[in-house]
Amino acid sequence: MDSPYSPQSRAERLIAIGRVVLAAFTPLAISLDPSQPARCTNPTYALLTGYLAYALLVALLVWRSDTPLGHWGASMHVLDVVVFSLIMYFTENPTSPFFLYFVFLLLVATLRWQWRGTLWTAVAALAIYIGMGVYGAEVLRDPSFELTRFIIRSLYLGAVAILVGYLGAGEQRVHSETSMLAAWPRTVPREAQELVGEALDNAARILGAPRALMAWQVAEDPRIHLAMRPRGELHWSRETPAAFQPLVVDPLADADFLCQDAGAPVATVLYASPAGLRHWRGSPLHPMLQAWFGMNAVLSLRLRGETLDGRLFCLDKSGMTSDDLVLGKIVARLVTASMDQFYLLQGFQQKAVTEERNRLARDLHDGVLQSLTGAALQLESVRRMLEEDPETARKPLLEIQSLITTQQRDLRLLIQGLKPEKPGASVAQTSLAARLDELVKRVERQWGLRVEFKEEYLEPRISKEFADEIYHIVHEALINAARHANASVVRLEIGSQDNQVQITVDDNGVGFPFRGYYDHTALTDRKLGPVMLKERIASVGGSLSIKSTDSGSRLEITLPLANAGE
Repeated sequence: MDSPYSPQSRAERLIAIGRVVLAAFTPLAISLDPSQPARCTNPTYALLTGYLAYALLVALLVWRSDTPLGHWGASMHVLDVVVFSLIMYFTENPTSPFFLYFVFLLLVATLRWQWRGTLWTAVAALAIYIGMGVYGAEVLRDPSFELTRFIIRSLYLGAVAILVGYLGAGEQRVHSETSMLAAWPRTVPREAQELVGEALDNAARILGAPRALMAWQVAEDPRIHLAMRPRGELHWSRETPAAFQPLVVDPLADADFLCQDAGAPVATVLYASPAGLRHWRGSPLHPMLQAWFGMNAVLSLRLRGETLDGRLFCLDKSGMTSDDLVLGKIVARLVTASMDQFYLLQGFQQKAVTEERNRLARDLHDGVLQSLTGAALQLESVRRMLEEDPETARKPLLEIQSLITTQQRDLRLLIQGLKPEKPGASVAQTSLAARLDELVKRVERQWGLRVEFKEEYLEPRISKEFADEIYHIVHEALINAARHANASVVRLEIGSQDNQVQITVDDNGVGFPFRGYYDHTALTDRKLGPVMLKERIASVGGSLSIKSTDSGSRLEITLPLANAGE
């Protein structure tokens, strides 16, 4: 089924309109011609009446149907040739003014079948026209026959066929190139070799070049990458910058250019500049690059993106024109976009891995490591108790055993969280408030710290990941108060309002090494405050402010609920 908006449907509708116009106005033109032979009047008008009815019927069918004509198009074309030939025969034979209808046939053939249709229609039209001329001159001995006019008309028909055929070939080439550009792969391969090979293949095919070479540098690698794919095999090497720098001479450093004789001592180069196309004479390429790859006919295109800088060379294509520069610029942008996407994805993946490692390190530091440190301190006390009063040591040993069991569970949950979840699986979670209450009790037992815990309203739709971050932030703040501030009492308040989670930690310890109030910006600029706690808060887009005095410190933590949803 052909869409009414397809090029073929639009062409058939245009042809149908032209056929109706010719069929309708030809009788009028004949009736106004006083030289019309009387003997041909009846057959001519009968032919034109039938052809007009045929033209109207075809136009109606073409405009009301979306079905492609298929072989009917060729049949109608043959019928048009026959009808126009008869019209010429009935109206002064080869000297007929309706000779120009053959031009309409050439245009129709070009619209339907591009240059091939033009070629075969021109051959048929010339054969018919020459046959009419020979018949009129040799058989009928027509006195109105003029050999000069006959030759000029034949040459005119041939010239029109060449011009229209050239336009048809150009339209076909543009359509083919546009289709290949539209088919450029949308997905980026995971491997660099596959990506580069694919880019070279597509560039060579679209630009019609037997070979394609790409030379580029990436931001974090000073070496020059060289890749070529002749006969399906990718050759890739990495060279020192000094080997081929600069790839092209300085006057052409920022330009796309083409050259048919790049190996000549003084080559002629056509390059694109902001002011238009310009010519330059000289050797455009680095001598070693030209020698290594045997560059003569070359189209050189600049590749400049966010992650790479280099050139794409399309080699060995003869007869290059300025159109290749325009098409090449589009191809170069597609290649650059693909390469940029690949390298940016690589960077994002590496960044994600680094962030995940940092998160894991924070989790281990804030959880297992801190708890083991507390357990070690308790074991030291228990060791002394065992020497003096073994019975008294039983209770601390049971607490240490409970602590180790709890940490085993937390470590197991941490490992479980690193594994990919199965589709459709759901994990039952303890509420954040219950987890914090358990944390408070554990810190009190482990560090001998009294924690006054007050919970305000907490947003119930907080995700598991965000709840884990809140849990670790509170854990780190409490441990810091017990371990570094030598506090005996800590007041913990947590709640959510105005799309934010507010956490306040007050202690009666010795405070931080600095005194006064510092907001998040000041702490960051002056590199003050607990490093691990600041990193964890920053990882969820939160902020920390600290008030430090001789009688203790106050931490105010704000976390955005925008990061809290599932």
